Amino acid sequence: MRILYFMCRNSGENSARLGGVMGGSGGGGISYSHLKQLEAKAKKSLQDAASSEGRHVFISFAHEDLNDVNLLRGQAKNEKSDLVFDDYSVKEPFDSENADYIRQKIREKIERTSVTVVYLTKDSASSSWVNWEIKESIKLGKGVVGMYKGDNPPSKLPAAIVDSGCKVVKWSHEELTKAIEHACKNR
Repeated sequence: MRILYFMCRNSGENSARLGGVMGGSGGGGISYSHLKQLEAKAKKSLQDAASSEGRHVFISFAHEDLNDVNLLRGQAKNEKSDLVFDDYSVKEPFDSENADYIRQKIREKIERTSVTVVYLTKDSASSSWVNWEIKESIKLGKGVVGMYKGDNPPSKLPAAIVDSGCKVVKWSHEELTKAIEHACKNR
């Protein structure tokens, strides 16, 4: 139906009936008001589907933890998994030693997301980049969630996680999914 509406708008047609737009044996047609109702239903359906699908997520992590983060990315892509999100984090290191350029590129990725998930390890606790990504996410109004592997969080957490009081959850599909939704709605 969206194609019909688009064709009508582009041809300047605003009449009460849109008969004959699709061709065929004339007669009938769709009223403009009915078409608007269908368009509204389609938009609502798309919005409902988008909110139940996945969130746009930036994953903040120390480079030493790349293998674990790739596992998380794979789980989110698995159709049989209830953990669903679109990953906007850095996949390949930027080919630059210019810190301002790297910050700019990371900021652009964070801006496209609603939530930052911070993978908490002993390495991320001491990473100045992870700490900056958390602060930048908060500054940009993004939700932030800390996630750890195992039974207990690491004894040392990034300062920005502690200072901002961000929620910290265990790496489990159910807990992480709930935390991402919560962080997205309460940012």
